Amino acid sequence: MYQRPGVIVCKIANPAIRVIISRLGITPQGAHVLSVPRRRSGGMQTVPVNPLDLDGARYLVAPRGTTDWVRNLRAAGEAEMRAGRRRDRFTATEIADDAKQPILRAYLQRWGAMTRSQFGVGADADDAALARIAPDHPVFLLHPRTPG
Repeated sequence: MYQRPGVIVCKIANPAIRVIISRLGITPQGAHVLSVPRRRSGGMQTVPVNPLDLDGARYLVAPRGTTDWVRNLRAAGEAEMRAGRRRDRFTATEIADDAKQPILRAYLQRWGAMTRSQFGVGADADDAALARIAPDHPVFLLHPRTPG
């Protein structure tokens, strides 16, 4: 499933957020810029993301479903997140649907004000509701890469 963002998000909001995070070093509410190699061209795709830190691990959740960045991350297996001058390189492992419920709940608690409409449920949803939406929202566990 993929929820296409509107023209305002694509043409105005996301580019503005990328500039604010990448060039000015301001991270609105903890947002980052994800840079991931494109599957076909090899060029870099950059998109604002909202990482989730939970129990000592970092996750990326795709509120809009199987987007280009999701397909690119699946293919590349690695990417980079930026916030100002800080760059964190990582490899990613996709989480199985049956293990997503606590991550989705925590994501909705942290980022629900901005993303709830893309999930159709809130952080107070029961496990059955979260299990029902889990296949529509890819989740990746991020593993930091050491320089070199």
